[in-house]
Amino acid sequence: MDRLSFDMTRCMADERGHGGLSPKMLATFAPRLTGALRAVYDAAGTGMRGWIDLPRQDPRPFLDYRNENAGRYDCLLVIGIGGSALGITALASALLPFYYNELSPEERGTRPRLYVLDNVDPDETTDLLNRLDLERTLVNVISKSGTTGESMAGYLVVKERLEAAVGAAAVKDHLVFTTDPAGGALRRIGTTLGVPMFDLPAAVGGRFSVLTAVGLLPAALTAMDVQGLLAGASDMADWIAGTEGWENPACAFAGVQFLEDTALGRFVSVMMPYSARLRDVADWYRQLWAESLGKAEDRQGRVVNTGPLPVKGLGVTDQHSQLQLYMEGPDDKILTFLGVGEFATEVIVPAPGPEAEELAYLGGHTLAELMAAEQRSTAWALAQEGRPSLTITVPRVDAFSVGALLYLLEMATAVAGELYDVDAYNQPGVELSKQATYALMGRPGFEALAGEIS
Repeated sequence: MDRLSFDMTRCMADERGHGGLSPKMLATFAPRLTGALRAVYDAAGTGMRGWIDLPRQDPRPFLDYRNENAGRYDCLLVIGIGGSALGITALASALLPFYYNELSPEERGTRPRLYVLDNVDPDETTDLLNRLDLERTLVNVISKSGTTGESMAGYLVVKERLEAAVGAAAVKDHLVFTTDPAGGALRRIGTTLGVPMFDLPAAVGGRFSVLTAVGLLPAALTAMDVQGLLAGASDMADWIAGTEGWENPACAFAGVQFLEDTALGRFVSVMMPYSARLRDVADWYRQLWAESLGKAEDRQGRVVNTGPLPVKGLGVTDQHSQLQLYMEGPDDKILTFLGVGEFATEVIVPAPGPEAEELAYLGGHTLAELMAAEQRSTAWALAQEGRPSLTITVPRVDAFSVGALLYLLEMATAVAGELYDVDAYNQPGVELSKQATYALMGRPGFEALAGEIS
């Protein structure tokens, strides 16, 4: 299979002296990149680094569950939040047909429609549940602890609806849980009710969980190519393990982002896919980068308040909403373009009639050509203003390339954590917000905190 490519040319300083990375900077920094990657591997198997070995897992449990339930459900409802929702959303956008849920049952074969409930908005929740035939719906509840307030509130609401639709005794036939393998509230609930359960490995955090049951179970149920995803991730793991420094794609991505931030003041990391299929990869990346690297303290306990700001965009759409700022606003951004070598379909723009001669230049070209021209011209125009960008190009948007891309970004995040000298796997700021919510909602044990919240 073809591998993705990585181009950082437009991050380099140009002959006019526009600010960028110099060959000397890269050479000086290369040993630090090698050390950061080595530190990631040296710590493998400890803490929350179980994601490193996920590409080598056996996908058969997910495929077997799919085969056992083929044709049984018309809808699959995933209830999760953060990494428990963003990963499968990215996979679905990339690998399912556009407007998948609007396909007829015959067009979908035995695959269920896919819905992801990742918020507690009462209007959205009500309208979604009112549209589902719960007698033909499977609900995948995802929560590692089983106490995540948003996900578990969604579960309780849906469970009540299921009981009314199918009866209390049959509810277990419409549920499947993804949770901690050893304990937690959701594990206990599943055991009590007799619900099938899949493990979210103890050593894998939510934002690194897309290649666990969190992403692979719903992917399998909707007949995405799970084996292709793992093959792509495994190939990327081999590539990363076999190279060092700037030749290593994970090190190069992390290194560019780190130097642009800390040496050149470009702390905003914009990811702009030039592919609608990769739009939600940018959303998934936003959580991965933000929660992993935005930290108050470094590993020595020193207050650093560090971390780049990830922003998502979409080419070409956001050339008409964000590009003006990127071109002429503060020089505080590094852009990552996600490009596609070959689209799945070819659409030729028809030649216009004599009434629209000014559009003749478009006739005969394809939409893919226009998309590629838009991407290249945007990168070039930014460079004319001294604004840096790097480009990752996948040969095509398929399971192999998506698996490789996701693993690349996960490893780059881990390497960046070493460079920033922060714990890339905790999220104390998120935990404080969770505890405050528990207090306001009356959860026992958090009463003291409730009085502090204004």
